[in-house]
Amino acid sequence: MQDIGFIGLGAMGAPMARHLLKAGFRLHVFDTNAETVARFAALGTEIHPSPRAVADAAEAVLVCLPTPDIVKRVALGEDGIIHSVRAKIYVDHSTTGPSMAREVAGALAGRGIAALDGPLAGGVPGAEAGTLSVMVAGARPAFEALEPVFRSFGRNVVHVGDGAGQGQALKLINNMIVGANLVVAAEAILFGVKFGLDAEVILQMLNASTARSYVTEEMLAGRILDRRFDFGFRLELMRKDLRLCVNEADAAGAPLLVSALAKQFYELAHGRADEDMTAVVKELELLVGAEIARRPATAA
Repeated sequence: MQDIGFIGLGAMGAPMARHLLKAGFRLHVFDTNAETVARFAALGTEIHPSPRAVADAAEAVLVCLPTPDIVKRVALGEDGIIHSVRAKIYVDHSTTGPSMAREVAGALAGRGIAALDGPLAGGVPGAEAGTLSVMVAGARPAFEALEPVFRSFGRNVVHVGDGAGQGQALKLINNMIVGANLVVAAEAILFGVKFGLDAEVILQMLNASTARSYVTEEMLAGRILDRRFDFGFRLELMRKDLRLCVNEADAAGAPLLVSALAKQFYELAHGRADEDMTAVVKELELLVGAEIARRPATAA
């Protein structure tokens, strides 16, 4: 397949679409942001006025959108992909949850369109570098047909299962572990700071010991220690993902008791919805009255 549709040119979608262009695919796009669309038009991308128009021009359509409601409207709405005369495969790279994935897949199947859910891990840096993890679920033949597409922006591309929504479930697991780990690690380190320890020393020791994790190495030591709250994922979206995870797990009969408590810290930070997800640490710092920050260098 050389004609690929892409809907949603946001922080993740735009760099993914650029990688598709570099790989030589003919790209057909739709987005509501006129400035972004103009930039892609200048790259030779074919711009379309609606999701359906994209799907009428391409055999496969990828979407990367912020919320389940928007995904449902793009896929099944009045001018959605479901009304296409050409599209054969639909891929949702958003994080929408297993229930939405199953609903959309069922509806599209009635129109002969195979649905894959292919959520992503690696954040904006991974999208820019083309090193995303892509966890794809759905019919294997559809996955195999699009594997070269996924590998244009992904380094770890895996078919995780045949069932609709299994990729979404895995993505929610990933984000819950990251979100809960950030809260637990930050509040533990803040205890050490209040006790008089240097935050930098704490993190150096943790990252050389059994408590090390992506959160302690990349988020806390790599960013927050220097007061950089710029991981690249909005707190509002992380809160959405954690809510989805708790609700879906409960519906599956696997209630998340400890994880649900960690989720509440992101709810408490609702006033920071448009900030980076790492801003949840600022809320913990306010509670404790201390910061995870380097100590100023002392004069010789």
